[in-house]
Amino acid sequence: MALVNHLVVFARQPRLGAVKTRLGSEIGIVPAGIFYRRALGLVLGRLGRDSRWRPWLAVTPDRGVDGPWPLQWTVFPQGPGGLGRRMARALATLPPGPVAIVGADVPDIRPAHVARAFRALGAHPAVFGPAADGGYWLVGLRRRPPIPGLFEGVRWSTRHALADTLANLDRPPALIDTLDDVDDRASWERWRARAKG
Repeated sequence: MALVNHLVVFARQPRLGAVKTRLGSEIGIVPAGIFYRRALGLVLGRLGRDSRWRPWLAVTPDRGVDGPWPLQWTVFPQGPGGLGRRMARALATLPPGPVAIVGADVPDIRPAHVARAFRALGAHPAVFGPAADGGYWLVGLRRRPPIPGLFEGVRWSTRHALADTLANLDRPPALIDTLDDVDDRASWERWRARAKG
């Protein structure tokens, strides 16, 4: 019997002033909040109806699991700790099968990107979707065998995040498309230009 692919979207409860604070410091809290709500809606709408994976939504803060969230998503709390600890917990606790984790602030994600990541896990233990800023918008693991310590020592929210994570691997991963995770004015302006075109 084939293992089920699991797609996890990591998201914040979309409360004004509590999301995209770095972006908000550059463009204003209200435009940043509007962007996040739109991006979250795009990501959940595009990726939640695809039969090639089971959709999971990991929410922070934990009290945000009550939603309202789209019904096709199985919602669970991210739990305490930094981003690496929260992602490692999700990877360790989901049912058997390959897992891909994406952020909710990548409005250019399409189902084809996620499908490409799961295909890559057929030949590689890990897959990453690099972000233009040196981080990554997707991390996927076959999870057999497990990769302990994958997120140890990662300098999150810096241009070193992908390189730091790759340094924790003993086998080369697959790399798929480079996309923007919208964290600052420059990436927000690039997204706005694409959205208008």
